[in-house]
Amino acid sequence: MSGKIGVLVLVMLVLAGAGSAADKTGTEGDYVIGPGDMLDISNWKDEALTKSVVVLPDGKISFPLIGMFRAAGKTVPELKQEIEAEIVKYVPDPLLSVEVRQVNSMRIYVIGRVIRPDQFVINSEVTVLQALSMAGGLNQFANKDKIRIIRQTKDKQTVIPFRYNDVVEDAKLEQNIWLQRGDVVVVP
Repeated sequence: MSGKIGVLVLVMLVLAGAGSAADKTGTEGDYVIGPGDMLDISNWKDEALTKSVVVLPDGKISFPLIGMFRAAGKTVPELKQEIEAEIVKYVPDPLLSVEVRQVNSMRIYVIGRVIRPDQFVINSEVTVLQALSMAGGLNQFANKDKIRIIRQTKDKQTVIPFRYNDVVEDAKLEQNIWLQRGDVVVVP
């Protein structure tokens, strides 16, 4: 593909492939709560059991009658079920609602030779190209063929190579992966 036509086709393919986690899995409720997220938890018609909470850096929240417990790493339905199991000891037949009011834990980082290196709070899935765009694009000194994504899992770090020209000019879209919470895009 040549120049502008190749980039236009690539942008159309990227936009066509963009979507939410629910679009990809076909289910809702897959969002995993993380530190910094704001949650609204309420029991219907019971002001004493209605509270907005922020998930602490250690992943815990506090709720009346139950005290401190871990919220991070759980989906909304899992957290709701756990709270209901504890609160039923004090409130018969609770009608509990758990909602994520604000997503703050979904952060990615773009560092190195981009226009605006920074951390970015994301509210939907983002690909590598989208993250580079959020950072203002590559600067004139960037090494387009040595971009790396550093991904931390519970027990190890993984380095994923990304060759900008292969994706933009040759449409090798398999490199334009969906980023995950905490990923660091390094542009040398």
